[in-house]
Amino acid sequence: MLMLAACSSGGSEPAARASANAGSGAGSTAASRYGTPLKGICPDTVVFQEPWWPGADYGFAYQLLGPNPVIDRNKNRITGPLGATGVTFEIRAGGPAVGFQPTSSLLAQDDSILVGDVGTDEAIQNSGKAPTVAVFSIYEKNPQVLLWGNPDWNFASVADIHRAGVTVLASESGTVYPDVFIREGLLNRSQVDTSYQGTPDRFVATDGKIAQQGFVTYEPYQLEHDVKAWDKPVRYLLLHDEYPVYRAQLSVRPDKLAANRACLAKLVPLFQRAQRDYIADPGPTNQLLLTVVGSLDTSGFTLSPGLLADADTKLKELGLVANGTDGVLGSFDTARVQRLIDRLAPVFEARGTKPKPGLRPADLVTNDFLDRSISLK
Repeated sequence: MLMLAACSSGGSEPAARASANAGSGAGSTAASRYGTPLKGICPDTVVFQEPWWPGADYGFAYQLLGPNPVIDRNKNRITGPLGATGVTFEIRAGGPAVGFQPTSSLLAQDDSILVGDVGTDEAIQNSGKAPTVAVFSIYEKNPQVLLWGNPDWNFASVADIHRAGVTVLASESGTVYPDVFIREGLLNRSQVDTSYQGTPDRFVATDGKIAQQGFVTYEPYQLEHDVKAWDKPVRYLLLHDEYPVYRAQLSVRPDKLAANRACLAKLVPLFQRAQRDYIADPGPTNQLLLTVVGSLDTSGFTLSPGLLADADTKLKELGLVANGTDGVLGSFDTARVQRLIDRLAPVFEARGTKPKPGLRPADLVTNDFLDRSISLK
C-alpha cells in the first residue's frame, strides 16, 4: 500500500488532513468547476455512503471534494467542501467499515445519509422493507466478472463454465447472480461455493483453477501485479451481457427524495459533471484516493497507482462508464430495469425476501434530476 498521508496508528489521533500535495489537484478543480450554490437548498452536510472501500469506482465523488479534506480513520469517513457550493461533503466507506451492512439498510437506519450506492439487485431485494430510488447511474455496464487463472480455459459465457463443471467461488451475502444463473439453468447448484471472503487465498491455493467472483476494476490487476503469491496473468468473463444490472447507482430513500427535490435537481448534475471530468483526467483525484486508502485501516484492502490507472482504462475501453441509451450520462433504461425485476423477483421470493408487490421501474429509478445536456463525447 502506498502511504501518502501521515496518520496515527493508534486511536488517539482519529483524523488526518490530506496533504496539499496529494489532494490539491482535485481540490482546486472542485473549487473552480463545481460552484452551483447549494447552501440552504441541500443539507449543510451532504453524506454519501459507499458500499466498499474507496476506489476508482467512486472517483467522481472524490472529484467533488475541495482542498485538504479531513480523513477520519476511526469512523472511516472523508469530509471536505463540496466544491465551492457552500456545503460540506462527507463520504463514508462501506463493506467491512460498516460490518458489511447493505447500503439500503444504512439509508433506512440513518437519517443523516442523503445518497448511497445501491445496485439494482439490492434495490429490488429490499424494495419491500428498505426501498430506495436511484437518481444517477454510476456505471452503464455491470463491472462484475468471473475470473480464473488456468491458461487452458477460455470461457466466453456462463454456460461454458457450467459445461466445464468448474467451481464458482462467490460470497454468501451481497452476490445474487449465482442464484439467478442456477434458477435459469446456467449453473448447477453443486458447482457454486459461497465461501469467498474477499481475499485471494483460495484462488492462489487452487492454482487459479476456479472461477472466482470479482470486479474488473480491481481483482484482475490485483492478482496479476499486487499479489506476489500469484503475480501472473488471469482471464475473466465480464458478466454484463448475462447479468446487466446497474451495479452502481446513487440512490435515495423515497421520503428523502420527496423532501429534497430542489437539492437533487442541482446536486445530481454535479455528479454527472464530476464523472465526466474524472474520466477525462483521473490523475489528481487518484492521488487523493491513494491518500485516503493509505490513511484508513482497511484490513488488507489496498490501492496502487498502477491499479487505479488500469481501472480508469477499463472504465473507458469496456464502456463501463458511458452514456445511457438516450445519450445522457448517468441515465436509466426503464425497459432494462423491468427485465431485471422479472428475472430477480422470483429469486428473492425463493430466498424468503419478498420484493414490493407490483414493483415497477418507477419505484426503483428516475431520470428526473439529470441534466440531459451532459454526456461523454
